[in-house]
Amino acid sequence: MLKTEELKLVSEWDKTFPKSEKVDHEKVTFVNRYGITLAADLYKPKNAFGKYPAIAVSGPFGAVKEQCSGLYAQTMAEKGYLTIGCMSFMNQPILKYSNEIRSAVLIVHGEKAHSYYFGKDAYENMIKDSKYTSNKELLTIPGAVHTDLYDNLDMIPFDKIQKFFEENGVG
Repeated sequence: MLKTEELKLVSEWDKTFPKSEKVDHEKVTFVNRYGITLAADLYKPKNAFGKYPAIAVSGPFGAVKEQCSGLYAQTMAEKGYLTIGCMSFMNQPILKYSNEIRSAVLIVHGEKAHSYYFGKDAYENMIKDSKYTSNKELLTIPGAVHTDLYDNLDMIPFDKIQKFFEENGVG
């Protein structure tokens, strides 16, 4: 059994976006398969009870869970999902096994982002020679640059994100 390292997590709100009154939030830890204890933010609909569809949200490389992935996770919790916002952690060559992912994957990317090529490459790699392509999508946001999709609520297509997960059996 893997031993959990005790992490000192703050209890006060530490995000760059306002806390929603429609959502309960708590800090959680978990041990990954390498025995490393990781911290994450868990968001659930206010007074949630029973089973809920779940989404793990990982933000763009360079962003932190207190920013982009946290905002997406909180907003999807407002829409009825149990969500976790966490940092990306990979210990393998980047994209090596992405075409083996069975779960629904939505890549949201700005058309004008300097890193758009990576989103396209990641998507192409994920579906190449894969038998799990029907629940994968690259959602390109016209005119959006990289940082527009961090926290610009006028550009982030939460309704399209929700529709994707509903159509793919998550919700």
